[in-house]
Amino acid sequence: MEKLIFEISSPGRKGYSLPNLDVPDADIKSFIPQEYLRKDEPDLPEVSELDCVRHFTRLSQLNYSIDTNFYPLGSCTMKYNPKINEKMAGLPQFTGLHPYQPDTSVQGMLEVLYETEQALCKICGMDAFTLQPAAGAHGELTGMLIVRAYHTSKGNPRKKVVIPDSAHGTNPASAALCGYEVVTVRSDKAGRIDLEALKSVMSDEVAVLMLTNPNTLGLFEKNVKEIADIVHKAGALLYLDGANLNALLGVARPGDMGFDVCHVNLHKTFSTPHGGGGPGSGPVGVKAILADFLPIPRIKQKRSKFLFDYDAKRSIGRVRAFYGNTGVIIRAYCYMKLLGSDGLKDATFEAVLNANYLKTKLKNDYRLAVADEPCMHEFVLTGKDKKELGVKTLDIAKRLLDYGFYAPTVYFPLIVEEAIMIEPTETESKETLDAFAETMIKIAAEAKSNASLLTGAPHITPVRRLDEVLAARELNLRWKRPGA
Repeated sequence: MEKLIFEISSPGRKGYSLPNLDVPDADIKSFIPQEYLRKDEPDLPEVSELDCVRHFTRLSQLNYSIDTNFYPLGSCTMKYNPKINEKMAGLPQFTGLHPYQPDTSVQGMLEVLYETEQALCKICGMDAFTLQPAAGAHGELTGMLIVRAYHTSKGNPRKKVVIPDSAHGTNPASAALCGYEVVTVRSDKAGRIDLEALKSVMSDEVAVLMLTNPNTLGLFEKNVKEIADIVHKAGALLYLDGANLNALLGVARPGDMGFDVCHVNLHKTFSTPHGGGGPGSGPVGVKAILADFLPIPRIKQKRSKFLFDYDAKRSIGRVRAFYGNTGVIIRAYCYMKLLGSDGLKDATFEAVLNANYLKTKLKNDYRLAVADEPCMHEFVLTGKDKKELGVKTLDIAKRLLDYGFYAPTVYFPLIVEEAIMIEPTETESKETLDAFAETMIKIAAEAKSNASLLTGAPHITPVRRLDEVLAARELNLRWKRPGA
């Protein structure tokens, strides 16, 4: 276990060398107010440069990352981010730009943004896109503001938003932020939206149905065209939560399914894994009937020039200080250019193949959440049969850490008891998938033979199992030297 840097500290040791101060000490005290001057030396560790570098390097190696570990997070698409994307996004021609530069001096950047929008239109079957939203939930909020503006322009903003019970939690949150009443529609036994239940809640008060397709059980909503007809017949719009777009790239387009508006997670589907809360990018695409309501500014091309266009009287206005998280957008642009249309389609096929391969390997040792049928890019197991052994899904997740695997998404979707949601993505090799499956099977056997191995896990990580409720309520990330 790595020691604290204070434990490595030795009195008098330094990791720096500074020139002599060329400003008289009296001068410093004369222009810095006394209340800002220290009375005592700061309590800092005293280490050499080499000890300091080694300490923080060792700490970094304890972290889980997509470069070091398999991240099978369901509904999150933690795929590998090609290093060429990092190199391109870090070019000084990009990083040296200022968001307030005039259009004429950032033509290259505007061209990248414009081409990214056009590519997303083609991939999603939409007529227009905005890159402003900073993340998926921000994209949802933008989409809902567009929906509200559209209905308001017709004389009635409507009151309700219909959301399946398997939806991401941000869906009802985004709807509520826009002043809508949320109506939940149940899933059927097969794990898809119940058409009769949907028909029963549709009315002229419903503004939109927010649908994830494939849904969070990893199943394609095969009745999506009928769903769209039901929604549109009521005068409502159909919104796609695009978190699972990784299962559709190059194969199926939301716009062709009847969706009127969608958001896309560039930081999932188009590389840039988003662990640690960012960075993100959640572009929103719309059909032509909604294009006038997109946020301003819009990027337009006039002859060979690109510019920001603010002339949009029905726009919902700005949703971002500047035009999106360009660092993430550049990475996504490189990803699309690198793969091309055929490569994106191959990525989809491989993601779906990997998920079905893992599901087949695990279904005998873990119960499937729904009927055994082909899944899309992810699938959901349930650990409820392990509860009679005294083991919970959380215990399985913690035990995986001992074997060097990051845990899958657990306890989501909420409609599945003791849910284990696994998405292998297309970037993982068969060897990695086999190693993960073998570990999961071994953990299932441990649950039967020695449940304490799971309930006490993790055993070899630097920090053992935390009180997660207490940590959430009383978060404390600062260490104090005893007696300080």
